[in-house]
Amino acid sequence: MMSSRTLKAQKVTWVGFFVNLLLSIGKLFAGIVGHSAAMVADGVHSISDFATDIIVLAFVRVADKGSDADHRYGHGKFETFATLLISISLLLVGIGICWSGMQKISTSFTGGLLQQPSVIALLAALLSILAKEGLYQYTARVGKSINNQAVIANAWHHRSDALSSIATLLGIGGAILLGGRWRILDPLAGILVSFFIMKVAVKLGMPSVNELLETALPDAIEREITDVLQQTPDVKTFHKLKTRKIGTIYAIDVHVQLDPDLSLVQSHDIATEIERKLRDRYGPDTQISIHTEPLRVHHKKND
Repeated sequence: MMSSRTLKAQKVTWVGFFVNLLLSIGKLFAGIVGHSAAMVADGVHSISDFATDIIVLAFVRVADKGSDADHRYGHGKFETFATLLISISLLLVGIGICWSGMQKISTSFTGGLLQQPSVIALLAALLSILAKEGLYQYTARVGKSINNQAVIANAWHHRSDALSSIATLLGIGGAILLGGRWRILDPLAGILVSFFIMKVAVKLGMPSVNELLETALPDAIEREITDVLQQTPDVKTFHKLKTRKIGTIYAIDVHVQLDPDLSLVQSHDIATEIERKLRDRYGPDTQISIHTEPLRVHHKKND
């Protein structure tokens, strides 16, 4: 049975899927009928959103599974991998918009005339901005409430579509209202938006790369863990602290040194108390491995 978190992630993604379907059909129709190459490109951009919706739907359900014989730490990194794929998709979209804009500018400078679109394309761009920004707000709110980075990344993909539609709106509006020589506004705005999209893609993708490469948790988190260890009675010192992130959960490994006169039961109780404190702070699913060992005091030999 799927968890509430997974059901919410799937619901918001299905909503995005059907909105993208309607927008893609509408944009392509408006672009062809309204003689707007920019709107046709915008429609193709919306179609790319289907890929990210499918990625989220496929991976989020897998990520909800618990541990099994092949995945002892659960399937949380499937969600991380989905986020990485979405960020790569965003990056490619940004590069594509930038390249298309530069080609149009080149055409304009070499004497080519950019086609003037009609009002239907302008209205389609405005509708796309409103719909995709609303979809971004809804998806981002759900993603943050369930702490799902793949859903949050997908929300930014929705916003990237809204931003590309803003560029389309400016280009179409400039061409209609200001005349032929202002048609270059479309590719210029598109290039500016593409840099923002690429920046967001990198911002979303780097944490996923770090997690997949087993990068340690941030220094602030490790300092919190250190405080818990130091404030636990009977813990003399500790070493070999190792941390990492698995999907939405933390994994913590550490060796703690105790008084060698303590019994096995007392050592176990101290380790259990540390685990309780860490799970109270970072969640019940936190993966914790504590190795207890006797404190060995090394005395220097007298000369």
